Amino acid sequence: MDTPFDLEITDALLSTTRAVRKRLDLDRPVERQVLLDCVRISQQAPTGSNTQGWRWLMVTEAGPKAALADMYRRAGGEYLKANAASIGDQKNQLSRVLDSASYLAENLERVPVLVIPCIQGRLPASAPAGAWAGFMGSIFPAVWSFQLALRARGLGSALTTFHLAFESQAAELLGIPADVTQVGLLPVAYTKGTDFRPADRPPPEHIVSWERWGNKEERS
Repeated sequence: MDTPFDLEITDALLSTTRAVRKRLDLDRPVERQVLLDCVRISQQAPTGSNTQGWRWLMVTEAGPKAALADMYRRAGGEYLKANAASIGDQKNQLSRVLDSASYLAENLERVPVLVIPCIQGRLPASAPAGAWAGFMGSIFPAVWSFQLALRARGLGSALTTFHLAFESQAAELLGIPADVTQVGLLPVAYTKGTDFRPADRPPPEHIVSWERWGNKEERS
């Protein structure tokens, strides 16, 4: 098959870009130009009606990072504790994820850069599902492109949303206008090593239906 890209490299990038928490290097600074380069890549992502309403806020100062970390822990602390208690001493993929998430919550203010991706505009809570799909579909492809660009340069990130429970407080803290919507928070840092592997996932045949929901048989 003739392809325009090296599939081995492309597939490795796509399948090993993990949510990185424990392996973030909390002591190594991140250069501003690297962040701008990754945003530049993200600007090629598709967006609804070609509106290009993406906006990015990079937070590097200790005071605002500490305040955001406090919001994050206030919103996510009980959730993480409850889920950890529900699995007890089990050692499985979920327990490792929760342990990693708890570590991030405890150390969020130490991450070199906290990146808040935003999109211009704001939908009412009563907006129909189609409106929400189009609105969020105009920013999350760019977020994923940003994360892939980070990975290609030896950096890691994790898309988090806990702080959005205090979105208005975060907006006031950081001067974000009322007509701009925050969609998450990404801790960004160089990673300790780059040897990430694909996660354990079910075969695609288990989650794909053909023609009608639940039909697993492909017809020729």
